Amino acid sequence: MSLDSYVTLGRSGLRVSPFTLGTMTFGEDLGWGSSPQESANILAAYLDRGGNSIDTANIYTNGHSEKIIGDYFAGRSALRDRVVIGTKFFGNLYENDPNGGGPGRKAIVQQLENSLRRLQTDFVDIYWLHNFDPVTPVEETLRALDDLIRDGKVRYVGFSDVPAWAAAEAATIARFRGWAPIIALQLEYSLLERTSEGELIPMAQALGMGVMPWSPLKSGFLSGKYSSATTGPVDTTRTQLVGAPSEADYVVIDALDAVAREVGASPAAVALAWVQGRPGITSTLVGARRIDQFEANLQALDVTLTEAQRGVLDDVSAPTLNFPADNNRTLAPMIQFGGATVDGRRSTVSPLLQAGGARY
Repeated sequence: MSLDSYVTLGRSGLRVSPFTLGTMTFGEDLGWGSSPQESANILAAYLDRGGNSIDTANIYTNGHSEKIIGDYFAGRSALRDRVVIGTKFFGNLYENDPNGGGPGRKAIVQQLENSLRRLQTDFVDIYWLHNFDPVTPVEETLRALDDLIRDGKVRYVGFSDVPAWAAAEAATIARFRGWAPIIALQLEYSLLERTSEGELIPMAQALGMGVMPWSPLKSGFLSGKYSSATTGPVDTTRTQLVGAPSEADYVVIDALDAVAREVGASPAAVALAWVQGRPGITSTLVGARRIDQFEANLQALDVTLTEAQRGVLDDVSAPTLNFPADNNRTLAPMIQFGGATVDGRRSTVSPLLQAGGARY
């Protein structure tokens, strides 16, 4: 795999790299990010390898991330047209302003205008709803986004961190109204966070949405910095923000380290390769604070896991999902297929069916 092995994002005509460059770390404003120069170096390295998908948000380093990206592409209009820039709305940059953020029409329009100003571009390729507001009518949000697409300021729409039922409702309304569809989801997904497998990822697959996982290294827990055998300080500046791995996390981390040694790659590369190879995943968000970290993460492009190695990681990280996930996975095929093999999966015969031979 390579960054220029492009993939189609959901039910759309948009093609992106299998790894999308995440830029939440662009800017040192919060005390732990990358300097503008280091950010530019990371961006250049990504583009030089054939990468074409860049993800940011209006609130990343209070708008500095967008500005760094805008400064990089300023005067490079031809290059700008060849990349896919996605940014997000929802986050409020103005204290005590009730309309400064969120998915209402007034908020969406002003957030986009400010993002376009910082990015120094006339349009964004993907405009992502960054979070969920249960009060604002989804019709208001969808119509405002459709208007922005008709105005040429937005090309595609995506949802991030929205419950499956709300995303499905929005996708259905957009389809029936003839408004711009939701082509992709962003969600947290890693060996240490797999609960999206319950409803979000199956919903995306059923409705033709691509999936872009964020935090595939779980805030650095899967980067190789941590193991149950390691003592002493860890090379991270975000401990106060994200905490440290739990005892249950270390069971998964140690298994990842063992597979990484077997593969001859870093734990981070193996963790990223595992995520990108999972069902329903289109393009994984990869970021870094330093250029050496970024280049190390890109080694995941060269990692191929065997079925046995994937099985080890799948089993050790298996999540506990909400009802009815387990019921649908085990009971449903038992009572539906009665022991038959369907689509390559063998079912079991229900004990209730075997209990008596009479059929009425």
